[in-house]
Amino acid sequence: MIGISIVSVIVLLGILIFAHEVGHFLMAKYSRVGVLKFSLGFGPRLAGKKVGETEYLISLIPLGGYVKLLGESDTEELSEEDKKRSFSTQSVYKRIAIVAAGPVFNFLLAILIFTLVNMVGVPKLTTKIGGVYPESAAFEAGMQAGDVIVAIDGRETSRWDKLAETVTEGQGKEMRITVDREGQIKEFVLTPRIIKSRNIFGEEVDAYKIGVTPSYQTVVERMNPLSALWSGLKQTWMISKLTVISIIKILEGVISPRTLGGPILIAQIAGAQVKEGIIPFVLFMALLSINLAVLNLLPIPILDGGHLLFYLIELITGKEISLKWREMAQQVGFVLLIILMIFVFIMDIERLNIKALDDFQKAFTR
Repeated sequence: MIGISIVSVIVLLGILIFAHEVGHFLMAKYSRVGVLKFSLGFGPRLAGKKVGETEYLISLIPLGGYVKLLGESDTEELSEEDKKRSFSTQSVYKRIAIVAAGPVFNFLLAILIFTLVNMVGVPKLTTKIGGVYPESAAFEAGMQAGDVIVAIDGRETSRWDKLAETVTEGQGKEMRITVDREGQIKEFVLTPRIIKSRNIFGEEVDAYKIGVTPSYQTVVERMNPLSALWSGLKQTWMISKLTVISIIKILEGVISPRTLGGPILIAQIAGAQVKEGIIPFVLFMALLSINLAVLNLLPIPILDGGHLLFYLIELITGKEISLKWREMAQQVGFVLLIILMIFVFIMDIERLNIKALDDFQKAFTR
């Protein structure tokens, strides 16, 4: 299991890092900016080859990567010819494009994965009812476990997610539900009721429900390329939005920062997803790719979002932020990043210790 986790997390992070750095690389090339190094990983070089002016590297620590651009530092001495290809002498718009390309390529990777998976086919819950809550709207209307919902207000419905979406969008309006009960078509008129439940963040919310649970019967749904792409775009947008909301909830104290995970947790999940199959693994990759993109866009110095913030200030004021202020901000950002990394490592180790204790207790009480 440990071996599978290590290999899977190396593959996972390798693809995510490659997608991110190749975004910077291709946009720099397109903008005619010199690229001196393209590295997967940090630290000491493990392997590498120089092609033209660019040295392609695989480095020891597989927790990131970097693209070193010509003239990225203001302290470099360059010839007049090289100055034209220097990153620091490019217009602010080109610099924004080069920096933003990394996160954009992570979003594109997620869209590509979702599109391909949607075309291959994913299991979807049918509208077969597994249970009916007592005293619910569905129970009082006469609906039963085993009924298959085929239409709502005359519109065909065959997937549970669409059923839930339709009920929510109805905002408590009376609806006519058509079901198939062992080959017989029956219709029920009912009004969804507000039921208190908890959302994915653990907050208590009011939601309109009819009072049924799924049977967990599934069918494989395959989409044509255009539908798969549109669905992939919507899935990427939804997860991006949830990621931003999660960050805000952590800052507000709604979600505990102890839920954060680092490389160890990622390795554990990646290993488990690989055992489940290639589809769960690549879907986990898409989720992490979106998370990486969103986190990189945070306005923290040293991250892409920090650089973009500097360039936006430059656009507004018409003046470039001084090297002194940029270096100070990046030092603060670096310290914050190190603190965050230490924290998530501690959380990972704490989870490992809790799991080991639980395993010991189970073995001892057998």
